[in-house]
Amino acid sequence: MTTFALIGAGPGLGLATARRFGTAGHTVALIARDAEKLDGLTAELARDNIQARGYTADVLDLESLTSALYAAAADLGTVEILQYSPVPRADFMKPVLDTGADDLDTPLAFSVKGPVTAVNAVLPGMRDLGRGTLLFVNGSSAVRPNPKVAGTSVAFAAESAYAQMLHDALAPENIHAAQLIIPGAIRPDAEQSSPDALAQRLFDIHRQRDGFRHYSEPLPD
Repeated sequence: MTTFALIGAGPGLGLATARRFGTAGHTVALIARDAEKLDGLTAELARDNIQARGYTADVLDLESLTSALYAAAADLGTVEILQYSPVPRADFMKPVLDTGADDLDTPLAFSVKGPVTAVNAVLPGMRDLGRGTLLFVNGSSAVRPNPKVAGTSVAFAAESAYAQMLHDALAPENIHAAQLIIPGAIRPDAEQSSPDALAQRLFDIHRQRDGFRHYSEPLPD
């Protein structure tokens, strides 16, 4: 049995994706900062007979992130699928003309150093398995820079470049890196961007292994 590791576990998309991969037979490692929230999520998954465990870590604390992923692999089995989808902080959202150089430090750490650290922690295990999937989830500013949210636009673009380089470099090793762009809000009543619909889309990306960038729905004009 292999593990689905979710960085940025929460009650919406995170729980839905964990449930989808867990239902498919993977153990589930939930990684987030809030231990109490993780306990609630693991209890919900347990009611669906999904084996899940929570690990507290902050993506800005690279040592804690690495330790959480190592512990998850040791406890639950090799990480075959990694999803990186923590929600950016509100202070990343300054307008471009109000954004100084120091304002980019934390968004870039969140969206670049965090993913690089996570990938480096799970890649040896994927190579041993001979397969793996790296899933990156971003908003529309990753592909269409938005001057109202400069920090996220810059950081998501950098994350996208890193993920696409992984896609190209790891394809010969049967390790698939892919990105899902969610243009709008995640809402339970959204046909294409509800938590359950997005979870199924991410599972399909993992199974079909077709291309790098995917959209939950078309970008608005």
